[in-house]
Amino acid sequence: MLAGDRVNLLGLPRPELESFVAQRLGAKPFRARQLMHWIYRRGAADFAEMTDLAKDFRAQLAAVAGISVPQIVTEQRSADGTRKWMLRMDAVQGIETVFIPEPGRGTLCISSQVGCAMDCSFCATAQQGFNRNLTVAEIVGQVWLAQRELRSGGASAGRVITNVVFMGMGEPLANYRNVLPAMRIFLDDLGYDLSRRRVTLSTSGLVPQIHKLAEECNVALAVSLHAPNDELRNELVPINRKHPIDELLAACWHYLDKQNGRSVTFEYVMLDGVNDQREHARQLAKLLRGHPAKVNLIPFNSFPGTRYSCSPAAAIVGFRDVLNEHGVIATIRKTRGDDIEAACGQLAGRVTNRATVRLGQRLPIAPAEVP
Repeated sequence: MLAGDRVNLLGLPRPELESFVAQRLGAKPFRARQLMHWIYRRGAADFAEMTDLAKDFRAQLAAVAGISVPQIVTEQRSADGTRKWMLRMDAVQGIETVFIPEPGRGTLCISSQVGCAMDCSFCATAQQGFNRNLTVAEIVGQVWLAQRELRSGGASAGRVITNVVFMGMGEPLANYRNVLPAMRIFLDDLGYDLSRRRVTLSTSGLVPQIHKLAEECNVALAVSLHAPNDELRNELVPINRKHPIDELLAACWHYLDKQNGRSVTFEYVMLDGVNDQREHARQLAKLLRGHPAKVNLIPFNSFPGTRYSCSPAAAIVGFRDVLNEHGVIATIRKTRGDDIEAACGQLAGRVTNRATVRLGQRLPIAPAEVP
């Protein structure tokens, strides 16, 4: 947090930063471009480091602005190289961010909210309840911090994070006004300069926001489907009662048409005896066959208090084979970071003053403390 009314430059999209530099400091737009280079490419947080800026301009900046990022509370490292950071959002709230290294690729899974209000029954984040949306700076700050930590750990000065996915805590489309400018910074050639195919937004299915996104930003779209029919999806993903599968799929195909996208990825968590039968696979194939769709089958990752268990490996493979036989591309996600509870569906963070939200009903839960 910055003292007084100083402006946090982290998370300001290029037009806003140019406006700030021009109106508040009376400087030319190229100064904003220099600032973006230092903040995002060089990872600078101190204006004194920005040696190609005039000293008097740096003094002006220090008086009215700063670069403030979330604080790291804890870090955990998995045996497979996955790293998870707990980041403090304020005095008590915490969110989690995960880095997954692979040969030639480094994926950062970021959060968009403190907790989540979607109430998906198989997700650890949903069981934490919901507190608030993250700001643009808090979203972008996760990438900034991860880049700094990875480089300080011996990684090269080049690109360490090649992919950013909104698959951490929260429903990103429920925080649309802050997620959109954050994505624009990820895509901006003066920001993180990521390809549109390397920024992925994963949603549980907020249909109006998918239509809005189709008009405003071009990124990879992933949808948490998890069931091939409305009856089952109503149980697993309650937002389906408001936006059923047919409506959701129509929005997905519209998004691809508007943005000239290649395909939508549908995420499908494999729950033993719940949604993993061959008949479920046939129903799913009927929904997606003939459309630009891929299915990512996710072995369920357990968390304390869950009533679900993961489908046997043979059932997951059989499910994939049925989809492939019916002309639907399907892959099985490799579980990463489960030994530090960093795998898909396990992120919990620390959520206080929370409310569990079920179909628009806000139910207060006694607050808990962050250690």
